[in-house]
Amino acid sequence: MLQCRMALNSVPQNSAAGDFLKQAILLAAYGAGGIQGMSALRFFESMVRQAFPCASVRWAFTSALSRRRLANIRRKSDSVQKALCRLGFERYDQVVVQSLHLIPGSEHEGLLAEARAVSGGAPPDIRVGGPLLRGDGDVEEAARVMLAHAPEERLAEEAVIWVGHGTGHKGKTAYASLGEAVSALDPHTFVGVLSGTPDLPHILERLRGQGINRAWLMPLFSVLGKHAVEDVSGEGGSAWAAVLRRNGIICRSVLRGLGDYEGFAALWLHRLQEAARQERTPV
Repeated sequence: MLQCRMALNSVPQNSAAGDFLKQAILLAAYGAGGIQGMSALRFFESMVRQAFPCASVRWAFTSALSRRRLANIRRKSDSVQKALCRLGFERYDQVVVQSLHLIPGSEHEGLLAEARAVSGGAPPDIRVGGPLLRGDGDVEEAARVMLAHAPEERLAEEAVIWVGHGTGHKGKTAYASLGEAVSALDPHTFVGVLSGTPDLPHILERLRGQGINRAWLMPLFSVLGKHAVEDVSGEGGSAWAAVLRRNGIICRSVLRGLGDYEGFAALWLHRLQEAARQERTPV
């Protein structure tokens, strides 16, 4: 368990009445190093600052690999534990940690574990907002947002394929549930994953079954990164765009992450607002 020792020069930040709440928002993403990914995070941060004008807003990256890569180019980043310790040193009373993950998978579980592991000088009230897809209600809501953000140039006979990372974690069922929900609203819209199911052969079978030979590829990643660009929209090897073209599907790619869309950012913001409003959100 990580002990957060209070800094010797810390001064309690209380009002004269003694009831001022010093609040911080800790936004926790997998990580981002590219220009577009960082731009998406800044876009979401601006929405948070507008919704919580009196709170301090900080960032943490849950991926150790992302933090190492940033350190290699001399850009500082914190883990969730380290960020919470810093906020404890600064005598924050309440911290709302908001996950920018898609599903309640291993990355989100790691975030929760880090929040639970902090003690001894950490902020006394630590709350955690959930990922984008927490349950059935979230899936239906996200499906409607997906349709709202389909390419404007899309023709009625063209498919839209959202491609996520996938996982071996039990949270993987969220991908299949999302695919079912969005296909129920639009039979030409699909969800697939790079690792796990529903995979590319499954999507190809459905395209053939509906006689579709044109499709749009859209990354189902929080932010656009190298992984999404190469494995979803790439031209070689096992990239989805390349495989689809080899199978006679004419496809175009939209190079944006979910954080680039106002509709998805609004869903994460709603999770944050829910956590902040509740009496106490245990971690």
